[in-house]
Amino acid sequence: MSTTAREPGLESGLPPRVLRVPRASRYGNPYLAGVGIGLVLLAAYVLAGRGLGATGAFSSVATAGAAALGGTARTAAKEAFAPYLADGAARPLQDWLVLELIGVMLGAGVSAWRAGRLGLRLDASGLRGGSRLGVALAGGLVMGFGAKLARGCTSGQALTGGALLSVGSWVFVLACFAGGYAFAPLFRRLWP
Repeated sequence: MSTTAREPGLESGLPPRVLRVPRASRYGNPYLAGVGIGLVLLAAYVLAGRGLGATGAFSSVATAGAAALGGTARTAAKEAFAPYLADGAARPLQDWLVLELIGVMLGAGVSAWRAGRLGLRLDASGLRGGSRLGVALAGGLVMGFGAKLARGCTSGQALTGGALLSVGSWVFVLACFAGGYAFAPLFRRLWP
């Protein structure tokens, strides 16, 4: 079943388009989700001896790709890749963070399927098609670059560092919120 909704932005003078929006269940309880994330973080420390994060997974996969294309010895000589070469070989599927990220993707898929939200779609916004994807890609690249500069992603910094009461992680979280509030008015037109 689906419902019909009018696309926002009719004031632009463009003819309205009718979007098919699938009927979906409500979102989960955010407080329950927060407790769940806390329990997953606790289980990660107990079972794997490590916290949560995602940047290292991409680094492991990039190292494996660099080793496949340029050779393991040449890749090992690069300071950025060396920590991800376990025993001199690139094995991304033996990295905890790669397995964690695969689990996150599988869990997100199951959750979307159960809620009736599984599918490919481009959410309506102030931008059209390719522009919207371009802005999203640029934002993702900036976040990835920032995560490598900070030596950790937002999930690793906020969840793991925050749980360990790391001062640097709490400063990071506060700076993220401050930056979000400061730049929100500039990007308001991109929101649906």
